[in-house]
Amino acid sequence: MGAIRLRAPGKINWTLDVTGRRPDGYHEVEILMQSISLWDDIVLTECDAGIQVCGNAAEMPLDESNLAAKAARLIQDQFGITRGIRIDITKRIPVAAGLAGGSTNAAAVLAGLNALWGLGLSRSRLAELGTALGADVPFCIYGGTAAARGIGEKITPLPPLEGISLVLIKPPFGVSTASVYQSLKVDRIPLHPNWKKAYDLLAAGNFHSLRCHMGNVLELVTINKHPEIKEIKACLDKAGASVTMMTGSGPAVFGVFEAAAHAQKAAEKLKSVYSQVYCVSTCSTGVEITEGGSL
Repeated sequence: MGAIRLRAPGKINWTLDVTGRRPDGYHEVEILMQSISLWDDIVLTECDAGIQVCGNAAEMPLDESNLAAKAARLIQDQFGITRGIRIDITKRIPVAAGLAGGSTNAAAVLAGLNALWGLGLSRSRLAELGTALGADVPFCIYGGTAAARGIGEKITPLPPLEGISLVLIKPPFGVSTASVYQSLKVDRIPLHPNWKKAYDLLAAGNFHSLRCHMGNVLELVTINKHPEIKEIKACLDKAGASVTMMTGSGPAVFGVFEAAAHAQKAAEKLKSVYSQVYCVSTCSTGVEITEGGSL
């Protein structure tokens, strides 16, 4: 029986804008997305039949409702594969945080089974398949830095923004992405972020000018439900962040720091207040096979 090991990075959004709502209920978005150095480890091992999910996080479902299991089922059904697969997930990315933890696991399963079963699918084809699983899955296939449009499936890779230091805080509750989007009044969005300007400033290292151009239109919706997010942003500001923002539908919040040493110092201080604090940096890749094959 074959096996393969993958690294599945989480993501943040530098900007998140919603430009409309489609008749099918999905929202049209423009997002500047970024992979970060906080990842889950995935091991895929062939078995005789079925799909098994094992993991180390109490909040993570271990049945076929898990997005990773849905990805495996999708591959089996699309290509008529009867072999089974065991999916072992060592989770480091917080669950229901806006960091694409479930989506990156699904992307890893798509990429891993493509290699394990010799399907020969391109990244673009894997991303196309991933669209059926979730809006963030296509980006997680590509990773790095990218603009996402449509419902998130139209990915434009950009020169990666590597090595930017971040402090990430996940409060002790999760958020339903569907609930946040349902509560968003698209026609009442007060300010739309400029992802192109934000990208240029980030690439130039001009972090202090980012406040005028970064933005997440879901932030006010989630803050109305969970005002603790505003407190976290204030704590990161006080700790020296150049700019702070909630990622995705939340509730995780990140602060951008000019130097890794400053970020590490801030993270150590904030750990006395919050239990889930991560000092991470931006990275240039999405899901990666670390043992047993290649993408």
